[in-house]
Amino acid sequence: MIYLLIGIFLFLGAHSVRIWADPWRERMLERLGDARWKGLYALTSAIGLGLLIWGFGLARQEPVQLWSPPNGMRHLAAVLMLGSFVLLAAAYVPGNRIKARLRHPMVLSVKLWALAHLLANGNLAHGVLFGAFLVWAVLSFRAARQRDRLAGMGPDTGSTGATGVAVALGVAAWLAFTLYLHGLLIGVRPLG
Repeated sequence: MIYLLIGIFLFLGAHSVRIWADPWRERMLERLGDARWKGLYALTSAIGLGLLIWGFGLARQEPVQLWSPPNGMRHLAAVLMLGSFVLLAAAYVPGNRIKARLRHPMVLSVKLWALAHLLANGNLAHGVLFGAFLVWAVLSFRAARQRDRLAGMGPDTGSTGATGVAVALGVAAWLAFTLYLHGLLIGVRPLG
């Protein structure tokens, strides 16, 4: 569990700088320059992600069961993950209405992903991993929306075509992951 905790600390710590220390981040950007700052950020994130994945794999080998989720939670998680994949696609498809309205669909995607996995899994490692990501996503979204308000940014408009592309890509990715990739990569088939 220690590697999982260190990985979460490094990965989410790097991704939390704008939440807790935005003025420090600006000073470091000035001091180090954009390329060095991004390199340090990427290195910290990569090390954290590696430890997180390794630690989670180790923790799954000796699970500590906290609760047994009902079977219906697995299906609810699949529906929430559909929304998560659509939000994830919307983060990358330019000019779509989802991103124009919500501004930070990637963070909302992480929030739904974490919530879905908390509902469907009842062991300690899942609770630690997905609970940490859920707390991070809530705080990150709040901080990002506050930055938007301070900058005077409101909702934009987007095109119907780009929105359709984002939804189609999200649904396609969800189908691929739910029906095949999750079982291949994680070893668990979400719908049995």
